Amino acid sequence: MKVDLTVNGSQHTVDVADNALLSDVLRETLGLTGTHVGCDTSQCGACTVHLDGRSVKACTVLAGQADGGDVTTIEGIANGDDLHPMQVAFRANHALQCGFCTPGMIMSAIDLVQTADSPLSAEEVREGLEGNFCRCTGYHNIVKAVLDAQANM
Repeated sequence: MKVDLTVNGSQHTVDVADNALLSDVLRETLGLTGTHVGCDTSQCGACTVHLDGRSVKACTVLAGQADGGDVTTIEGIANGDDLHPMQVAFRANHALQCGFCTPGMIMSAIDLVQTADSPLSAEEVREGLEGNFCRCTGYHNIVKAVLDAQANM
């Protein structure tokens, strides 16, 4: 089947199998390897991207479901050399170690902050990111980064 996607502002038409996952199309077909696949079961959140402005786990979205959609990956959130405020906050607050979860964590955190009705508390950040696993940091600095970034978003 043919699938039309806008990915990070660029239009793509790709031929995919009926059971092709969005994560595989992004990584294998389009070469956007910032979308990490850690579990293939929607447990870890490393594959989180934005589809039509909302965070989704790309390993559980069929490419056909995204047909006509607007996808943003970690590669698409910076403005040239100017990092997104969430990326700046993650770096400034040392909110990463090995970096495997970082792209998905950042994408989820952006959606969390953008959809919040009011400034988030640390507890709300922890609850909001519960579908993203980090095996290195213990989340303390991740929460600090999200709280820091929300002031600049």
